Amino acid sequence: MQALSVITEKITKHMGPTLALDGVSSIFEAGKVHGVIGPNGAGKTTLMRIAAGLLHPESGLIKYCREDKTISAAQAKSVLGYFPQEPSLYPDLSCQEHLEFFRDLYSIKQKDFEPRAEELFNATGMAPFKARPAGKLSGGMYKKLGLMCVLLNRPHLLLLDEPTIGVDPVSRQQLWDLVYKYAGDDMTVIVNTSYMDEAQRCYKVHILEKGRLLAAGAPEELMKEFKVNNFADIFLHDDK
Repeated sequence: MQALSVITEKITKHMGPTLALDGVSSIFEAGKVHGVIGPNGAGKTTLMRIAAGLLHPESGLIKYCREDKTISAAQAKSVLGYFPQEPSLYPDLSCQEHLEFFRDLYSIKQKDFEPRAEELFNATGMAPFKARPAGKLSGGMYKKLGLMCVLLNRPHLLLLDEPTIGVDPVSRQQLWDLVYKYAGDDMTVIVNTSYMDEAQRCYKVHILEKGRLLAAGAPEELMKEFKVNNFADIFLHDDK
């Protein structure tokens, strides 16, 4: 099955008294890695939760498409993976037991599970820690285990909300290597990030500020448009 594309049309959402999203329209093309960047309070997590079906917009539309055909939100939800800022893992379960739990949750056959699990353990460098409880993992290892659990089902739309916050540089690189290993025709990736170097690795970047979409495009195009040398300067530029 092909990766999904996501289209938002004038999405508006309040979180309490705060206008978290203000008429956001953007296109997340299928099979690409998209970055959503912006300062704290820009609306990144709200947009991510709407894309995951955890929140609903007050106005506007979100559409999921496969090969130019719109599919229902329920169909999209069955093939998406959501990685929240703080993965909710069970501290007493080992890494291996977590994957087995998600195997059963996703109804993955054992013959498919075994090579997938082994591939994920090797790709993340977590193979030596299969028996270690999640509660005794470092911050980077904890995030890697959370991502492994999400990737086990091979989602066609992968939503990552600040996956590398609090992660050491080596683990950050491993997480990104893992994302790019699976992104492509079978998987669209949308990632919220506060790291400008990570944003510059994306195919397309969507820039949010105060709930509004400032711009969207390839990293090099956006830096030319704003006449800056790096993404951090875009926000300084916009304040002038």
